[in-house]
Amino acid sequence: MLNFLYKTILHGTRYPIRAASTAPKSFLAARHISSTSNQHSFTVSYLIDSCGLSPEAALSASRDVNFETPQIADSVVAFFKNHGFSPSQISNIIGRVPSLLLSDPEKILLPKVEFFDSKGFTNSDIAGIIYRNPSILERSLKNHIVPSFVFFRSLLGTNVETVNAIKRFSGIICHDLDTYVANINILRENGVPEANIVKFLKDQPRVFVMDPVKFNCTVEEVKEMGFNASNMKFVEAVNAMTAMSKSTWERKVNALKRWGLSEAEILVAFKKHPLYILASEDKIERAMDFFVNKMGWESTLIVERPILVLLSLEKRILPRTSVIKDLVSKGLVQKNIYLPTLFEYQEKKFLEKFVMAYKKEASELLKLYKEKVDLSEMEGEWRMY
Repeated sequence: MLNFLYKTILHGTRYPIRAASTAPKSFLAARHISSTSNQHSFTVSYLIDSCGLSPEAALSASRDVNFETPQIADSVVAFFKNHGFSPSQISNIIGRVPSLLLSDPEKILLPKVEFFDSKGFTNSDIAGIIYRNPSILERSLKNHIVPSFVFFRSLLGTNVETVNAIKRFSGIICHDLDTYVANINILRENGVPEANIVKFLKDQPRVFVMDPVKFNCTVEEVKEMGFNASNMKFVEAVNAMTAMSKSTWERKVNALKRWGLSEAEILVAFKKHPLYILASEDKIERAMDFFVNKMGWESTLIVERPILVLLSLEKRILPRTSVIKDLVSKGLVQKNIYLPTLFEYQEKKFLEKFVMAYKKEASELLKLYKEKVDLSEMEGEWRMY
């Protein structure tokens, strides 16, 4: 029954830069340069001494860039420093796109930084965007960056919303615009309201970089499950299904099955709150252990209230349980109060109803609420149903 839920998406490859050794740089450089040709020796030394790369990373980067004098590279490094980039950010950027060291800062780099600045990005924002996606500096300002920004602004409505979307996922301005257009059109053609598409794009811009063929298959599977395209749960289901591989989905389903839930019940929960399946396997396991073993509830509670597995055990569920337990012990609330509903309350509402409402006990309750509750202390307590 759940086979049609299995979906795998390709994730972007990351290129971590190894931390530099604590040995003297000159010694490490000489050791690694000895294994390279003379042609690359200067480049490797420069990458180590001026850009902060480890010898291994510098040697690897030198295969993509080579120079025998420092003038152009110095101007690039100086450009980044002058625009608020930290040494670690510069090291990461150069390590991932070493060819930037041969760029003309005034002609290639500055116009892009000025463009982002003109749209409302702070210096810190710009540094963060480029740090996370240095390939953006290889994109054409005229042919890619500007058209992409204009397109997303036309959807999101304002520069502020567009800036926020780019800060949330800087790849939105790097990936091919055609992919975004294709996936947005797929949603439109399947009856997803424009307002839901915009919200989806704001919240999960990363989903839209998926290959349109695979994206379309996911949308079709969501339709087959009975989701209504006009409902926000439709795009939430699309989001959930594209966020994990088949094997990850299987592990989570098996984790729920171990607590006695059937595939049909897991699917019912998914249709009620699609994002619940994004909880990690460990989070699911710990939540179910608390609800079933510590609270004595039936595991089918999750079928009715799947959002519970997404809530923080340490920061919400345990502190609130402790507060209600204290109120019950003082006779201020009834013991049969339905805790699952209270777990779902927004923070302000819970504090107003169960902390600040009891003025004499408020400071004590607030302190209790903020304390870290150990799971072992709850063992055997609060078996209410």
